[in-house]
Amino acid sequence: MKPPVRDRPACVCRYCGFCENYGCEAGARASPNQTVMPLLATNPNFELRTHARVLKVNLDATKKRAVSVTYVDASGREFEQPAELVVLAAYVLSNVHLLLLSGIGKPFDPRTGEGTVGRSYSYQIRSGATVFTDKSRPLNPFMGTGALQGVIDDYYPYHFDHGKNGFIGGGTIQCASGGARPIEYHPVPPGTPPWGTEWKRAMVDNYHHVLVLRNQSTGMAYRKNYLDLDPVHRDGFGRPMLRMTFDYQENELKLANRFADICVDIGKAMGNVKVVREAPAKNYSIVPYQSTHNTGGAIMGADRATSVVNRYLQTWDVPNVFVLGACAFPQNAGKNPTGPVAATVLMSAEAIVQKYAKSPGALA
Repeated sequence: MKPPVRDRPACVCRYCGFCENYGCEAGARASPNQTVMPLLATNPNFELRTHARVLKVNLDATKKRAVSVTYVDASGREFEQPAELVVLAAYVLSNVHLLLLSGIGKPFDPRTGEGTVGRSYSYQIRSGATVFTDKSRPLNPFMGTGALQGVIDDYYPYHFDHGKNGFIGGGTIQCASGGARPIEYHPVPPGTPPWGTEWKRAMVDNYHHVLVLRNQSTGMAYRKNYLDLDPVHRDGFGRPMLRMTFDYQENELKLANRFADICVDIGKAMGNVKVVREAPAKNYSIVPYQSTHNTGGAIMGADRATSVVNRYLQTWDVPNVFVLGACAFPQNAGKNPTGPVAATVLMSAEAIVQKYAKSPGALA
């Protein structure tokens, strides 16, 4: 039997520019609250507990089986929820944090290279060019949707000879139209004062005449880039915080600089424009916003000595715990991870229903 399909209305706002970071007033956006949750709500076995945060997965005396999860509600009340099966389906970093806090799997040690949880954390490096067009070409940046963009795929790893450039990997070049909110979006040419009358005039003059070309690249995994529990800092629940140790490496810097040059060439080809090269940062910083495409930390593999989960996203050490999401990816592929995440989750869900439910235990 095919799963039920929930129809969604069309975009009645005609690319209003707000659906990137906001809820959809028309209900057209394919977010879980519009697609998955209404279908789950019809199942009598489903219960949604909002404003709850899971603090830990509790194991039995053998440390080989999960028996419950501990969570707190919005009032700070702590509960223990018994469970026969636990699926971690939070964000990449939260999944890894819960594994470390719960003692599921061996934490990665960068000094010895042993351990798996927190290993192979990967990210992306950005670069590109900003193009300032002449006043005869208004670009209407206020229109758009969160994922609306043109993408050049010619420089993905298997499409061009990157070896001669001294790096491995590649990426895409994007020209996005996500909706430029006036308060948030105010690019001005270099040399413009950062405040005052001249800055205001430059912001108004250029709002309709700025085009951004940006690279989204692959990211390799390195021993020195990893996630672990902070030995000092604690969160609001008294738990060790998740610590990220990460920086860009030579390969990614070479890649990003080459892509910045390509973006400059594309911009100049438009004619009668001013092009500003956006060089990659030499060192990683959590600000400004760059991407939400974090990967790794609970990677998938065929060898329990080097991976956290098997091909079904089932943890090697605790078979009734499954971990979903891009934390299973051992490298950052450079493209948006949503498609592969959905594919691996579907494979995991089918395995849970068709295999694990009939015979609980290790599936690989």
